[in-house]
Amino acid sequence: MSKLSQGHTVEQNDSVRIERSRRRSIVLSVNSRAEVILKVPYRTTNAEINRILFERQDWIRTHVARVQSARVSADTLSPLTDEELRQLSHQAAQYIPPRVALYAERIGVSYGRITIRHQRTRWGSCSTKGNLNFNCLLMLTPPEVIDYVIVHELCHRKEMNHSARFWTLVASILPDYTEQKRWLREHGGVIIGRLEA
Repeated sequence: MSKLSQGHTVEQNDSVRIERSRRRSIVLSVNSRAEVILKVPYRTTNAEINRILFERQDWIRTHVARVQSARVSADTLSPLTDEELRQLSHQAAQYIPPRVALYAERIGVSYGRITIRHQRTRWGSCSTKGNLNFNCLLMLTPPEVIDYVIVHELCHRKEMNHSARFWTLVASILPDYTEQKRWLREHGGVIIGRLEA
């Protein structure tokens, strides 16, 4: 077990990454590297964790296979060149800030600096100071997916977590956000894979 940060530890349970923290909910996910991650409150017992993994094993197998398939597809695509990444960054710098301004007004929040990067792990992030970071690879996704990531990060200006209140806020702005979230989960690995190739 290794310490991630104060109040946050990570363990390995066979092929599953267990993250314990001061959270209330339990979240099971598969990331773009086909890694299974289970986020649980500190009080969750090992027996409880094993029960969850057993009950969700079909879901885990399905989603791991889907991501692995996407990563295989990514291997058949050429890696993005430095010039292509520069072009994507330029496009993102032109396209994303006006959309941020639009949705910030609708949500009723302010924000700080907007930074565009190319990353292997995040589509976007929001700091406690309100600075926003977006992945230039978003320009390879549908416009509604870009809007979802923007709204997701802006909603963190009101709820710096992924609580029920956070998702209710996201849904109030984008009622179909789950479709965009699913698109990223199913296709994001291929796009990210072009960085890793």
